[in-house]
Amino acid sequence: MNKLIVLVLDDEKRVRDEIEEFLIGRKFKVFKAGLPSEAFEILKKRKIDIVILDIKLPEMDGIQVLDEIKSQYPEMEVIMISGHGDMTTVIDAMRNGASDYFQKPFRLLEINSAIERTKRFIELNKKFKEYKQSYDILSKELQKDIGHRLLGSSKAIKDTVNLMTKVAKADTTSVLITGESGTGKELIARGTHYLSDRNKQFFYSVNCSAIPESLFESEFFGHKKGSFTGATEDKIGWFEIANNGTLFLDEISDMPLNQQAKLLRVLEDKKVSKVGSHTAKSVNVRVIAASNQNLEKMVVEKKFREDLYHRLCSFIIHIPPLRERKEDIPILLKYFIKNYSNKMKKSFTQVDDNIFSTLSNYSFSGNIRELKNMVERAVIICDNDILSLKHFQSFGNLYEEPIITQEESNDENDFDLENTERNLIKKALEKTNYNKSKTSELLNISWQSLDRRIKKFGLSGNTNK
Repeated sequence: MNKLIVLVLDDEKRVRDEIEEFLIGRKFKVFKAGLPSEAFEILKKRKIDIVILDIKLPEMDGIQVLDEIKSQYPEMEVIMISGHGDMTTVIDAMRNGASDYFQKPFRLLEINSAIERTKRFIELNKKFKEYKQSYDILSKELQKDIGHRLLGSSKAIKDTVNLMTKVAKADTTSVLITGESGTGKELIARGTHYLSDRNKQFFYSVNCSAIPESLFESEFFGHKKGSFTGATEDKIGWFEIANNGTLFLDEISDMPLNQQAKLLRVLEDKKVSKVGSHTAKSVNVRVIAASNQNLEKMVVEKKFREDLYHRLCSFIIHIPPLRERKEDIPILLKYFIKNYSNKMKKSFTQVDDNIFSTLSNYSFSGNIRELKNMVERAVIICDNDILSLKHFQSFGNLYEEPIITQEESNDENDFDLENTERNLIKKALEKTNYNKSKTSELLNISWQSLDRRIKKFGLSGNTNK
């Protein structure tokens, strides 16, 4: 990222100078102020990324300065400087929007750690904004009701949004979001958070597959300084960070069984104990989990705890794959073409209609993520002002099946995905004597997904549990 600009606000000149010397040595641009009034004058004239702010100041205390900064410059990050007796105030500051802190007398290592954590937070926040822009897929018809847009007009996506809107208001209810990779599970999780009464609090996303088993408790619950080798400072865990907000556990199916037991204990007790601490702290966190795996099947196979599954699935939202809502594909295509052409400063005088007719019949095993990537590549390689199907076919080898134009197909029924799917499900039902549980296992899909398809294709005549 670009060089960060830091403002140091402390009434002690020695402290200001020491921090400035350290930061300049690390190639930061630094401004200094001894009074809040001086700091606000600098903020009016300069674009500041991080404010390092002392709690005890003349004119007004650090918490008041923090509130004023967050009110006027909500995207600015603030690191607090505290004395040894100020920890209660520090906790209040963190809840009011401070991103980190270090204590007086401080060591350069502590300043460095606080800066690095805040840099990562700024980078993550920037990625989230890009993600939000790229995945702005709520329909215009629903914009008035939920405050943002999902692109799509299909009944399937409207039903999904309707469920999201309803459960958002029940903000103590755990939610399990299911669906294939690339369908937008995190988007629905964020939508649930932003439509809830917790929307002013933090939404924290965790990829469960990326957590080393040895760091599970430290990451989720925090640790005390000196509690293990490498614990050079106190660490706040994800449950405390998301306190009063939402913790999103993505790919929950990848969490090892022994970690699942620790997570279940916290969900039931609503208390966390830091590694190295003998005291527990109450937390008020809404948990939203997501999985692209069949958790019911994993429970049967003893790969996922049944008690944790039932604790997480108080309310299930299933996001259908893109191939089950083909009428949304042209809408998404138009959005991503416009989005990427604007980003890359390209202007198309014509977009070939064959793009829409052909891709609307493509199965998109990678769902919206695959469609988005496909459009991005096509816009990149298009060197003229006409975007055509050939720009998409150049990347056909990356996908499970080739993109086939209508002219290339001799028998339309051979490429009728719905007809093929209906026949496959009918054959599986006949093989299991119309037993839904056995059929869903045979097809490797969830019982709910099978039930939807049975109703869709009118195959419900002889089915049973």
